[in-house]
Amino acid sequence: MKKTQVNAGKAIQRKTGKTFHIATRLLPQRIRHPTYVLYGFFRIADEVVDDPDGDAPEQQAARLETLRAQALGQEPTDDPVMQAFCELCDEHDISDEWVNEFVDAMAADIETDRYETYSDLEEYMRGSAAAVGVMMTDIMDLSDEEYERALPHAVKLGEAFQLSNFLRDVREDVVDRDRVYLPIETLERHGVDVEEVLNLDSSPEFRDAVREEVSRAEDLYREGVAGIRYLPEDCQFAVLLASVLYAEHHRAIREVDYNTIDHEPDLSLARKLSLVAKTRWHWLWNKDPEAIFHRVSAVPATEEAGTHEHSRGWTRWLPTR
Repeated sequence: MKKTQVNAGKAIQRKTGKTFHIATRLLPQRIRHPTYVLYGFFRIADEVVDDPDGDAPEQQAARLETLRAQALGQEPTDDPVMQAFCELCDEHDISDEWVNEFVDAMAADIETDRYETYSDLEEYMRGSAAAVGVMMTDIMDLSDEEYERALPHAVKLGEAFQLSNFLRDVREDVVDRDRVYLPIETLERHGVDVEEVLNLDSSPEFRDAVREEVSRAEDLYREGVAGIRYLPEDCQFAVLLASVLYAEHHRAIREVDYNTIDHEPDLSLARKLSLVAKTRWHWLWNKDPEAIFHRVSAVPATEEAGTHEHSRGWTRWLPTR
């Protein structure tokens, strides 16, 4: 990859993914540079459907199909990030299946703005989050045995990050995109109609629904973090730190009593840097990612941590090598 290509991806990440950028900078260069490119591709596709002042749905769909063809090397492109992404897929044998899954998920955002069940949302996250976890694992060039062990956890960690974002961004998603990512079945279980969310009507019942989904996301973090030990040693701290930073949004959500309709919980730079220092200090003394995560992060450890993998049906999604 050329320096200009890497810098183009890096610029996108620095602007739109400040939390992930902090952790990415701590990866070794052989992984850091590809990560900038991956993130750049993800954001380019995401912005097609997430720009509140963007194109009409038909134009968005056409633009995504063009990006799909460019990402798969079927059409030429002048975009440095897209050029580098194609090279990356060839170099690290990233499957076309996961490129298609990701673009399909972005296309789903054009017409789908509600999710009846968590299973429906999970299917969406197969492309928008699981695919990201798979591609990140691919660029780490693990042995076949390490890959098999790490991959299901990477998938769950990607889902955890995205579910945290959904919970944090309830208000933004409604105001800017008329979308509700909280499963309707969860809302209804707590006596909340989706129209109340769309009308930005907060209530104790809504906060209970968010609390339930926070708990679900924390199960995903526990499953995801349990696999960091299978990654290359010089990558483990950065992935651990990303997990700690994303999970910190849960503490911010609790600080507003789960009311993410009236509030948009965010993390200050000082708060992020404090977590970097705290996580690094523990890492100097104990190289156990799982133990450090439960000591530093907003996600409490439980006796059941690490026992959910086979009960959630993730194995149907995993690629073979």
